[in-house]
Formats: sequence, structure tokens, C-alpha cells
Amino acid sequence: MSAAAVRAPRIRPARVVLHGFLIAMAALWIFPLFWAIYSSLRPISDTIQHGYLSWPSNGLSLINYQTVWSQAELPYYYLNTLVIAVPAVVLTLLLASMVAFACTQFSWRFNLATLMIFTAGNLLPPQVIIVPLYRIYLATPIPVLGEIDIGKFAFPIFSDRGLLYDQYIGIMLIHIVFQTGFATFVLSNYMKTISKEITESAIVDGAHVLRIWWNIVLPLCRPALAAMATLLFTFIYNDFFWALILMSTGSKRPITSALNNLQGEFFVNNNLIAAGALLVAIPPILVYIFLQKQFIAGLTLGSTKG
Repeated sequence: MSAAAVRAPRIRPARVVLHGFLIAMAALWIFPLFWAIYSSLRPISDTIQHGYLSWPSNGLSLINYQTVWSQAELPYYYLNTLVIAVPAVVLTLLLASMVAFACTQFSWRFNLATLMIFTAGNLLPPQVIIVPLYRIYLATPIPVLGEIDIGKFAFPIFSDRGLLYDQYIGIMLIHIVFQTGFATFVLSNYMKTISKEITESAIVDGAHVLRIWWNIVLPLCRPALAAMATLLFTFIYNDFFWALILMSTGSKRPITSALNNLQGEFFVNNNLIAAGALLVAIPPILVYIFLQKQFIAGLTLGSTKG
């Protein structure tokens, strides 16, 4: 075979432009991450002396990570966040899967309207109700059940003031309310792919509705549940607004609020905050790695069906 016959395919200019654009966008997207890593490894004294756009004269070190781990008390705030995020994710998935199961596997008069109401909740910006919600939290009494001591800190189960304000459960409830609509929308689309004949056969065999939901439908929805768990945990974990507004006790706030403790009154060590932000980002990354296979399966389900 001649050399002309095995000539390499011609590269089109449009393809070169496309690849150049994608490379530029990828570099633009990851630049802040690399800049945060670089800043977190520099001493603040070196940055002040030479500026941010300079090579460190004394090398790079992990001193900022050591400082922020102890100064911001990150282990305690990690636990604070888990106390809020884990129950909120579990309850949101349970409630959303129940609504999606009822609206997709059974035919009744208001199933479509119910699904539309839950879905329409996603269109409401949560911040628009902050004033009435704040007043409701200040006026809603709850029982006082004491506190749990962990090391030198104490986790109040409910406040000594007996109000929903400044409570872990208050932050959980607001996340559950606003995330259930989105989770219901996603899970209902997934459950529509499950044949109703499975539910009907189970009912004929004498299975209770809750048993069908728990033992049959939920196992079939494992990829969608894993994908939603990853997204919900990320959304709730990254929240800063609700904890700042609906919690007054700084030691009870989640880890995103702990970064605020690193700011001084007259000086802000941005290198220290960069190190703290990178440490704070570790748990959502670990959750994604742990549920990566199920997460991708849940997102790509139905993409090849026509």
C-alpha cells in the first residue's frame, strides 16, 4: 500500500477551534482551584512582602493547614455539619421517594397536581421567605431535652430557650422542605421507568403498600437514590445562608460558618482561609468518590433509551 493511501485524515479548522475553546474553558475552570492550593501553601508573610503574583522566596509548606485545623477547630465543625446534613439527606430521600412512589405507581385524582405542587416548590427562591420564616422560628416552641457532651463541646439537642430558632432540627427542617421538591421531581422521573405491573402483582400477592415501596421500589431506585444523596449532601453541606440567619450560637453552626471565624477584625489571612476552604471541601469529594459508580449510573439512566 502506498504512502498516499495511508495518508492521515485532514484536521478541520473548526475542530481545532473547538478543542482550543474547550481547553481554554477547562483551564479557566480549574485555575481558581490551583490558585487556592498555591496560596494555601504560602506563608502570609511571604505573600505580603512579595505580593500574590510572585514565586515564594522561602518555599511552600503545610503550616497554614496545621494552623487552620487547630485554630478553626475543624473536627468539631465537621461533626456539627454531619449532625445536620446526614439526617436531612436521609429524611429528604424517604419523603421524596414516598411522594414519587404514590404519584407514579398509582392512579388517583390528584396525583399529577400533587407532583406539580412539589415540583413548583423548586421555582421559589428560599431567600424571599426569610423574614416570615425568621419570625416563625422565634415563635415556635419545642421541648427541652438536654444536650450531648462530646469532648470540651456540648451538642444541645434542643435549646434551653425552648424555641425552634438556634436549633439543629430547625436547619434540618428548612433543608428538608426545600430539597424535597427537587428530589421528588428527579425520583418521579426515575420511577416512571418502573413498570406498574410490578406494583400491581405485589398487591395481588397481598403485599402492603409500604412493603412494596420499601422492599421492591426502593431497591430498584438505588442508582437514583445514590445520585440524589450525593447532590443533596453537597447542597446541604455547602449551605451558609440558613445557618447564619437561623442560628445565633456560633459553636453550633456548620463548617462553612467556621471559615468565618478565621477573619480578624482588622486583618484577613487569605492564605489561611484558602487552606481552610480546601479542607472543608474534602467531605463532599469523598462522598462523590464513594458513590461515584451509582451517581453516574443514576445520571445516565435512560440516556440511550428511545
